[in-house]
Amino acid sequence: MSRARITLDRDFTIGEVPRRLFGSFVEHMGRCVYTGIYEPGHPEADENGFRQDVLKLVKELGATVIRYPGGNFVSGYNWEDGIGPRENRPRRLDGAWHTVETNAFGLHEFVDWSRQAGTEIMEAINLGTRGVDAAREIVEYANHPGGTYWSDLRAKNGHKDPFNIKLWCLGNEMDGPWQIGHKTAEEYGRLAQEAAKAMRFVDPDIELVACGSSSSAMPTFGDWEQTVLTHTYDEVDYVSLHAYYQENEGDVGSFLASAVDTDYFIESVIATADAVRAKGKHKKHINLSFDEWNVWYQRGLDTEDQPHNVAKAGWREHPRVIEDKYNVTDAVVVGTLLNSLLRHGDRVKIANQAQLVNVIAPILSEENGPAWKQTIFHPFARMAELAKGQILRLSVDSDKYENARFGGTDLVDVSATWNEETGRVALFFANRGLEEAADVEVALRGFDARRVIRAEVLEIPEGGDRFTANTQTSQNQVGLKPLEGAKATGSELRLTLPALSWAVIELEVVKS
Repeated sequence: MSRARITLDRDFTIGEVPRRLFGSFVEHMGRCVYTGIYEPGHPEADENGFRQDVLKLVKELGATVIRYPGGNFVSGYNWEDGIGPRENRPRRLDGAWHTVETNAFGLHEFVDWSRQAGTEIMEAINLGTRGVDAAREIVEYANHPGGTYWSDLRAKNGHKDPFNIKLWCLGNEMDGPWQIGHKTAEEYGRLAQEAAKAMRFVDPDIELVACGSSSSAMPTFGDWEQTVLTHTYDEVDYVSLHAYYQENEGDVGSFLASAVDTDYFIESVIATADAVRAKGKHKKHINLSFDEWNVWYQRGLDTEDQPHNVAKAGWREHPRVIEDKYNVTDAVVVGTLLNSLLRHGDRVKIANQAQLVNVIAPILSEENGPAWKQTIFHPFARMAELAKGQILRLSVDSDKYENARFGGTDLVDVSATWNEETGRVALFFANRGLEEAADVEVALRGFDARRVIRAEVLEIPEGGDRFTANTQTSQNQVGLKPLEGAKATGSELRLTLPALSWAVIELEVVKS
C-alpha cells in the first residue's frame, strides 16, 4: 500500500474560489448544439426547442459560465447570421469543421438557453475573418440599452432589454495554423488591442480575454504571450490557455500525470504575464482564462469521427464528431486537472471544460433518445458543488511513481477548500496508482473536525476494469459511491483511497 501525508492550515490560503472556474463550452461543432442542447421535436424539448433532460443534467453538473459559439467555428462565423426570423437566416458552410451551419440556433437562443440553465455567457468574437467593426457592433447589439441601430434591432428581434454580456473572448486560438485567419503574434496583438478598445468604447464595463497559446507544446509558446500582452496589456483582463490530454500508446502512467503539465503551463503563463507587467510598469495583474481543457483522444487519420475525416464525408449538418466515451481512467485524470486549476485559483479565474454535450463532453445525448452522464461528469459536479470559500495551501508528502514523460510523480493528488460560512472543509483526492490502494493521513491545523459529512469515491466497478465507461444501455456503471472507513477525529483525517480512484471528503469543522 502506498502512503501520503497532507497538511493543511486554516491560516495558509491561496485565495477565494473563483466561481467561474467551473465553466463549460458550447461550440457549433458536431452535435453539441443540434441534438445536444437544442432539438425541436424531441419528447423532452420545450417550446423553444431546448432539451429539458439535457438542461437538468447541465444544472446538476454545476457549470457556472459557458463559452460560445467557438472554438475554431467562431473564426469564420458572422454573428448576424444567427439573429432575426429563422426563415430568413442563411445556411452557411463552416470551414472549421466542414459542416453546413443552418443558423437555426444563434445569439438570442443561446441567451434564452443560458437563462434557463442559470449560467453566465462568455461570448467569443471572430478575429479570424472579421475585425474591429464587427467586434464593436456585437457589443452594441448585446449590451446597449436602445436608441441605436444595433440595439433597436435587438429589440425588434424580441429582446428589448440588453443581454448585458460582460465576458468576451477576443478570437480563438489565433496562434494555430489550423485557424481560419491565423495570425502571427504581432498581427494578432495589434488587432486584439484595437478591437478591445473599440468594444470598450461601447461598453466600458466588459471583461476581455486575449488569445494565449493553444497548448504548452506550441513552438511559439511563451513568445506568443509576451508579444500579445505587450500590445494588449492595458486593454484586456485575461489571457487564455488551452490544453487537451490523452493516453498515448498505452502509456497510462504519463497520462495519469497530465496535471503536471497543467501546473507547468499555468505557472509559465503567469511568469510571462508578470514579466510583461514589470517591463511595461503596469499596475494591474493579468489573470488566466483556461477556457478549453479536457481529455480528448485525437486518434489519428483512421478514425471516422475525427474532423479531417468528417471533411472527407462531404458537407453535412451536425455530424458525429469526437464523441469520446470516457472511462474510469479518464475520470481520474479529469479530477487531477480540476485539482490543478483549483490550486492556481489565485490567478486562474476562469476555466471552461470543453465541451458541454456530445463533443468530448461530460454529457451524452441521442437524437430522439436519452441523455446521460459520462464518467468525467462526477468529479466536475462534486467540485463545482463543494469547492467554495477559501482555497487551502497544502503541504503534500506522497509516495511517487515513475512515468516516461514526467519522471517521479505523486501517487496521491489533492486540493482542498474551506468554507467559513458553513464551517466545512472539502478535500478532493486522486490515487494515480494502478495496483495499490493509498493510505492517506491529513493533518488539520487550525481546525477541529467534528464529523465526516460526506465521503464518496469513483473507482473501477466490480467486474469492470479501468476502461469501463457509461453507455446508453448501461448509464450508471461508473459513478460515485460511499467511501468506507474515512475517519476524522480532532485534528486528523484518515482514509484509504482504492487503486485508480477519485474521491471527495467533506468535513464539518470548527476553528481551534
